[in-house]
Amino acid sequence: MESMLSLIVPVYNEEEVLEVSFNRMDEVMRNIGYPYEIIYVNDGSRDGSMRILRRIAAENPQVKVRSFSRNFGHQTAVTCGMDAAVGDALIIIDVDLQDPPEVIEDMVRAWEDGADIAYGKRVKRQGETFMKKFTAKCYYRLLKAMSANEIPLDTGDFRLIDRKVADVFLKMREHNRFLRGMSAWMGFESVPIEFVRNERYAGKTKYTLKKMLKLAMDGIIGFSDRPLTLPGYFGAGVCGLSGLALLTLIILCICGVGVAPWLWAFLGVTTLFGLGFLFLGIQGAYMNRMYDELKDRPLYIVAEDINLD
Repeated sequence: MESMLSLIVPVYNEEEVLEVSFNRMDEVMRNIGYPYEIIYVNDGSRDGSMRILRRIAAENPQVKVRSFSRNFGHQTAVTCGMDAAVGDALIIIDVDLQDPPEVIEDMVRAWEDGADIAYGKRVKRQGETFMKKFTAKCYYRLLKAMSANEIPLDTGDFRLIDRKVADVFLKMREHNRFLRGMSAWMGFESVPIEFVRNERYAGKTKYTLKKMLKLAMDGIIGFSDRPLTLPGYFGAGVCGLSGLALLTLIILCICGVGVAPWLWAFLGVTTLFGLGFLFLGIQGAYMNRMYDELKDRPLYIVAEDINLD
C-alpha cells in the first residue's frame, strides 16, 4: 500500500494568509506525489479564519478541519492535529509561510532515506528585528545548556515525523507540552534540513512575549531537572560570599575599624530572604505542573469537525 502524508497546520487569527498559504502548501504536497491530507486546527480564532477554512474544506476533500471551543495554544493544536492524522509521516508547519512549504520535499526525501525525524534548521531569519533574533539565539542556547537531552539549536516545530514517532508522541499526554523537547527526549534518528526562514507573509505574529516566555519555561522545566539542582549551587555560592563578607567584617573589627551594626543584620537578612524566595519560586513552578497533571482534564475541546470520519 502506498504511503500517505499528513500535513498539520495550526491556525489562530490568520484570515489574511490562509488562502495564499493553502494554495502554496497544497501545490507542494501534490507535487511530492504521495496521497496526502491537510489538517487545519483552528485554535479558537476570533477573526474570519474558520469561515475561510469551511470554504476551503468544502472545495477540497483532502482538507480536514478541527476547531477548538477556545484558544488552547499552539502546542496543543499541533497535538490535536496529530490525534486526527492517519498518514505514515506527519509534517508540522505554521500557516504564516515563514517556514517555506517547499522545504517539505527535502524532509520527505530524508524520510525516504530512513530518517525518523527531519527537522527544519534555520540558517537565517528574514524580516525579524535585531532584538527578536538576539533573544531567540540566547533562548536556544540557554535551553541547550539546561536540558538533560540535547535539543538542536535554531529549530522550531517545523518538522516531519514518522508514524512510529507520532505514536510515541500521542502516548505523552502532559498538559505543558514542548514538542521539540519531547522529540529530543525520544532519541529517534533525526536529520536537520537547513533553510532560510522567510518574513511573515501577512499579519502579525501571534506569539506574544507572554506566550514565548511560557514556551521557554515549558522547555526548561519540562525537560530538565537542573532548575532543581541549580539552587544548591547558587545557595553554596551565596553562603560562600556571605562567609567572606562575614570574615571581612570580623577582620575590620579586630583592626579597630568601626563597622555599623546594621551591616551585620543586612548581610544576614539579605542572604536568607534571597535564598528563601528563590527556592520557593522554583518549587512553586514544579508544584504548578503537578497540579495541572493531577486535574486530568482533556488537552483540548473540539467544537467542530469537517471532513473527518
